[in-house]
This record gives sequence, C-alpha cells and structure tokens, in this order.
Amino acid sequence: QVQLAESGGGLVQAGGSLRLSCAASGRTFSSYAMGWFRQAPGKEREFVAAISRSGGRTDHADSVKGRFTISRDNAKSTVYLQMHNLKPEDTAVYYCAADRTYSSGSYYSTEGDYDYWGQGTQVTVSS
Repeated sequence: QVQLAESGGGLVQAGGSLRLSCAASGRTFSSYAMGWFRQAPGKEREFVAAISRSGGRTDHADSVKGRFTISRDNAKSTVYLQMHNLKPEDTAVYYCAADRTYSSGSYYSTEGDYDYWGQGTQVTVSS
C-alpha cells in the first residue's frame, strides 16, 4: 500500500508557472505507475499526465501538451508536474494517483486504473 501527499499548489496569474509534487510513502515507489488528474468545479475529474515506473514513458492530455511535464524521482519517491503558461481553465484541484504494475513501461490515463489517490492540491489561475 502507498500513501500519497500532493503539494505545490497555489494562486498564480495567467502565464505563470507552478510545480506540483507528490510524495509517496513506502519503499516500493518504483513499482508504481503514476498519474496526475484534475477536477474543476462542477466538472468530472480528468486525466492530465501519466508516467511509467521507470519514468521512461510519459503521456499528457492534449489540453496540456507543450505546457505541462510529468517526471519522477524514484530515489525520492516523488512525482512532479511542472506547469508552464498556466491558463484560467487550468484552475482545479490536482490529484496524484498510483497504480502498482508489473509492467515497467506501462502508464495509464484512465481513472479506474489507479488504486491509490492523494487528497489533492488546489491550483488557481487568475486572468
């Protein structure tokens, strides 16, 4: 089992940058594919980015491609979401998620694939 704790959210002006972090407990972080999702007020939670166990493969939603980058540091048991050129429509609660997988190259973009979730961190982008 793994516990996840997001940090790094906040209020930023449009065009600004933030880096979210998600720290995982436990000693087997490298056994988990990781993902970031977000949920805006009144909307369903949506996929943002995912990364394989080794970090060698990533995927990003079309809405954030070229602006957001997911990465991980297995030695620190942490996954990151670097966000640039933020837009008001990026305003949401951002969640990290973990899925234990035996496949080193797999990553997942579907909410149901993930077993563990953090509590979320609020990102607010002002216009």
